[in-house]
Amino acid sequence: MEPRPVGGRLRPTCLACGFVHYRNPAVGVAVIVRRSGDGAVLLGRRTGSYRGQWCIPCGYVEWDEDVEAAARREFEEETGLRVRLTGVYAVHSNFHDPARQTVGIWFTGEVTDGELRPGDGLDLVRFFSLDALPADLAFPTDRLVLERLRHETLTPSSLSRSREAGEGCPPTLSE
Repeated sequence: MEPRPVGGRLRPTCLACGFVHYRNPAVGVAVIVRRSGDGAVLLGRRTGSYRGQWCIPCGYVEWDEDVEAAARREFEEETGLRVRLTGVYAVHSNFHDPARQTVGIWFTGEVTDGELRPGDGLDLVRFFSLDALPADLAFPTDRLVLERLRHETLTPSSLSRSREAGEGCPPTLSE
């Protein structure tokens, strides 16, 4: 393999057969669940990489796995809760880890079943008020998503614009 210009970039290319290696980001998924009544958002505290930092429950899409199925699976693995997805809330490119760049898809969801408990990759799960989010978030893109959610939820003018446009806040979880 030798770097050759392909598509406006230098890419590893096989000189014998012409194969071009394209390095593409992995796809991550997350589910935003809010508690009814106060609208608090569910976050998990990570173990392993990003230990002690908080995130919206998330994970990777497996090979041959649908992104929605992956979101439901990852959410259940991390929180013990099963969800029904209600929409796509955000899509962002994640560049915070240059060795493992990802494209993240944040879904909104409603809990359908299960018992809240920390699972795969988390040691604690809890609800946070949107105006009292933890400072130590694992991912910069989660901060973007949560700030947008906070702005849309807590700013009266955004609420009326969203309602006029027929948009609603992400669904909530009843306790």
